Amino acid sequence: MNVLVTGAAGLIGSSICARLSSDGHDVVAVVRRGSDPLPTGVSRRIVLDLANATRAEDWLPHLTGIDAVVNCAGALQSAARDNVHVVHVKGPGALFLACEEVGVRRVVHFSALGVNREQPSEFSLSKSLGDDFLMERELDWTILRPSVVLGSSAYGASALFRGLAALPVLPLMPGTGKLQVVQLEDVIETVVTLLQPHGPAKTALELVGPEPLSFAEIVDTYRRWLGWRPALQVNLPMPLANLMYKLGDVAGHLGWRPPIRSNAQKEIIRGAVGDGVAWAEATGITPASLKAALAARPAGVQERWFAKMYFVKPATFIILPAFWIATGIISLSTGFRHGVELMLRTPAEEFAVPTVIAGAFADIAIGVAITRRQSARSGLYAGIALSVFYVVAGSLLLPSLWHDPLGPLLKIWPILVLHFTALAILKER
Repeated sequence: MNVLVTGAAGLIGSSICARLSSDGHDVVAVVRRGSDPLPTGVSRRIVLDLANATRAEDWLPHLTGIDAVVNCAGALQSAARDNVHVVHVKGPGALFLACEEVGVRRVVHFSALGVNREQPSEFSLSKSLGDDFLMERELDWTILRPSVVLGSSAYGASALFRGLAALPVLPLMPGTGKLQVVQLEDVIETVVTLLQPHGPAKTALELVGPEPLSFAEIVDTYRRWLGWRPALQVNLPMPLANLMYKLGDVAGHLGWRPPIRSNAQKEIIRGAVGDGVAWAEATGITPASLKAALAARPAGVQERWFAKMYFVKPATFIILPAFWIATGIISLSTGFRHGVELMLRTPAEEFAVPTVIAGAFADIAIGVAITRRQSARSGLYAGIALSVFYVVAGSLLLPSLWHDPLGPLLKIWPILVLHFTALAILKER
C-alpha cells in the first residue's frame, strides 16, 4: 500500500513509518519544518506544518496514489510552536475532506482515551471535536484512543517516567488518577492490523494496558527496571504543584515542551483508564503489561544515563540564561566601576566604558536567546564564541588574569563544557 502518515517525526508516527516500511509498504511521511531526526526508510517526505494546511486543497497534491492515511499529529497544549485546535481539528479536518474528495477511504486517526466522555482541557476538547468531524465523513475511518503510550524510545511520558525513576526522592503531584499505560509495540501492531484489506472500519477503539497503575507504581516499575531500590515518596502540597504547572506553561510559551503543564494537570486528575475489550475483539491483540514489556528489554547504560540526565537538561537551560543575564546586569550596575578599572589597565583604556557596556549587552542578549527554544542553539554558539573571545582578549590585554586567585579566565573552560553539553541534549526527539 501507499500510506501517508502525519506527525511522522513523533514517537508513534516514526514507529509506524518504520514498521510499515519494513513490511514493504511505501510510506509518505508528513513532518513539520525543522523535525530532526526524520523518519528513516520512508519513500517520500513532505515538509508541511498543519498550521499551513487547513484547507482541503492544501492536501490534495499529496494524496495522489495514496491508499490510506494514518494521522498521528498531536500537541499537549497551545504554546509558541503549537495550536491544539489547528493540530487536532482544522489541519486533520482539511485532510479528511481531501481524502473524501479524491477517494482515499481508509483513515486511521489517533485521538486520546476518554475524550468522548469528558473534556477537562483544550487538549481533550479539541481531540473530541476532531473525532466528531471524522465520524461525519464518508470514509472507512477507525479512531484509536490510546492511554499513555510507553515505548523503548524515550520521549514524552516514556522520558518523564524514566527521569522521575532516577530521583532518590519521588515528588508526587496531588490528585493524579490511575493509568492503564499501553505499550508502543501493541499500538503499532494495531495500526498494521487496521490497514489490512478487511480491517475493521467506522469504529472507535480504546487502547489500554491490562492493569490500572498509580503514577508512583509506574515510576517504581521503571526504577526497578533500571536496577535501583524504591525511592522515598513525597506528596507535594497543592500550591507547589500549581506553581510547577504554571512554570511549565511559561516554558511552553518560550517554545519548550515540558510534560508538566496546565493541560497535563487537568488530564491526569481524571486518569487514563478504559475498556480494551472492543480492541481485543477487533484485532486479536493481547496488550502487554508494563512489567512484562520492560522485562523483555533489559536496561543498559544508555537508559541509566538518560534517566539521570533528564532533569539535568531543564537545570542547564535555566542556569545558563541566568548566568549570562546576571553577568550582564552586574556589569551594568554594581560591577561597572570594576570592569572599567580593569579595562583602564589595558592598551584599550580609551574604549573602557563602551567596551564594558557592549560586553554587558552582549551577555544579556545571549542569555535571552538561550531562554527561547527557537533561538537556543544560536544563543549557545554565540555564548561559546564570546567565551573564547574573552579568553583570547583577556590573555592578550590582561594576562595577569590567569594568575587571579578567583580564576576569571580559568572558569570559562567549565562554562564552555556546559555549553557543549547543552547543545548535545538540546533536541527533544
